[in-house]
This record gives sequence, C-alpha cells and structure tokens, in this order.
Amino acid sequence: MSETDRHPTADVRQPEPPLPEESGLTLEEYLAMQQAIGHPTRFRILRTIVANDELSASDLKAAVDVESHNFHYHLDELVDVGLVDKRQRRTADSHGFYTYYRPTAMGSGILEHGVEELMRREREFNDAYS
Repeated sequence: MSETDRHPTADVRQPEPPLPEESGLTLEEYLAMQQAIGHPTRFRILRTIVANDELSASDLKAAVDVESHNFHYHLDELVDVGLVDKRQRRTADSHGFYTYYRPTAMGSGILEHGVEELMRREREFNDAYS
C-alpha cells in the first residue's frame, strides 16, 4: 500500500471512550480481568466456582485437577483481579476458620457474557448450519 492509498488521519473515526468517566473500575482493571480469564486453568477454576456458588480450596482443586503450586497461583490471580472472593468463617467446632471461594458479580458476568457467550453463539451457528 502506497502513502497515497492511506486515509488521512483526520478521516479515521475514533471509537467512543470504553468507559464512562464515573466508572468504578479503570480500563486497566477490566483488561486484567480479561487477561486472567484468558488462561485455560483460570477459566476452568472460575467456571467451577460459578457452577457451585462456593467451594473450599480442596474441593475446588480436586474438581479442576491441577497441581497444588499451579492451582494456588491461578486461584490467587482470580482473587487479585476481583473475579473471585476469598472468604473465611469459623468452623462449627470453633477451632479455626473455614476458607472458601465464591465468584464475584464481575466473575460471574465476565464468564456468562464473555467467553461462554461466544461459545454459545458458535454452537447455535453450528446447529443452524449443520
């Protein structure tokens, strides 16, 4: 493509700002969430938590079948970006705390309206044209 074939910069439409000025999160925070769910292990962890509402770390680890050191790294990433909440409550015998993980509203939303929505659309397309 030659220089004369290119559009002058003034003709290029700029997209609307991605977030309203009063947004509760920054663009970087949204992108970090998207990056976190983009990893296959974190995607499986988040899907499993969403499907179960809340799980202990040991139940979650068994369900997704990931090595311990990798599992906690990926789970912590999901907590750090705000897709998963880590909660503690006292056990019935009052000898300690029970730690469990729950999806945040953002975690459930990004899963349902992001990657899984794209997969649903692909299934519908395949069903319609198969």
